[in-house]
Amino acid sequence: MFMLSAACCNGIKGLNAAAKSTADKKTACGCLKNAYQSISGIKADNASGLPKKCGVNIPYKISMSTNCNNIK
Repeated sequence: MFMLSAACCNGIKGLNAAAKSTADKKTACGCLKNAYQSISGIKADNASGLPKKCGVNIPYKISMSTNCNNIK
């Protein structure tokens, strides 16, 4: 099990709060996928579990396989 910092959860909460429209949500999803690709050593299970661990409900899974175009 990994520990999350308050700053990490605050970032997820802030991103989720800022993404109000469908277009915003798709952009946020794409941003997360780009970060996922550019940062080495990210563990898929940890990344996909971030929203739940931070008490945030986002409309997509944080994963390289997520199709951001399907977000509504």
